[in-house]
Amino acid sequence: MLLELVREFCAADRHEFDEARIGRALGPLLAEDTHGQVWLAVDDSGAAAGYAVVTWGWSLESGGREALLDEIYVRDRGHGVGAVLLRHAMRAAAEAGASAMFLETEAHNTRVRGFYARHGFAEEDSVWMSGPLGRAGGPAEPHPAPK
Repeated sequence: MLLELVREFCAADRHEFDEARIGRALGPLLAEDTHGQVWLAVDDSGAAAGYAVVTWGWSLESGGREALLDEIYVRDRGHGVGAVLLRHAMRAAAEAGASAMFLETEAHNTRVRGFYARHGFAEEDSVWMSGPLGRAGGPAEPHPAPK
């Protein structure tokens, strides 16, 4: 159920869906709390309704553990499932010792920034950048650009 939701999220957010890569990343998250946590929301019939993924980081600026809301996705928006997932993720991150939660949105997705703003998130002046790392820690071939 979770992989199907991740596939839908990737399509909606214009990300490449590589099932093998995502499966490797999900494995440790589902096995234990060392790297983060995953929540699956189900509806009254037991069908998958959405999910959230939070991963742990460490920052001097945050004073230690911080949380990254890596992904949140809800199939049928407008019924409060996203709000429940977000509040649960924030509460769980605080209970796990995180002092702040960060997230990233796509530039084109102004609707989702409004959702996060209603839940206390604010845009910052920092700009996130990323670069791929090779197996030896040096530069590697970049991932394909989103389509």
